[in-house]
Amino acid sequence: MSDTNEALSDEEMTPVILDHLKQAADAHGVHEKTELNGVYDEQWPEWYAAHMVETLRAAGYRLVRSG
Repeated sequence: MSDTNEALSDEEMTPVILDHLKQAADAHGVHEKTELNGVYDEQWPEWYAAHMVETLRAAGYRLVRSG
């Protein structure tokens, strides 16, 4: 992929999403252990979404809705 504004193919996107999901899982485990004192986080989907937005943006990715 030469143009940084070019959309990723499914084959390119899958490992990116997988990597960020794994990062979120690791970070969420720390979050539950340290910030929630080991209590199960019932709001985990919201936490994962916010974390992934942050890490994807930091890595230079952005979501673009196609027409």
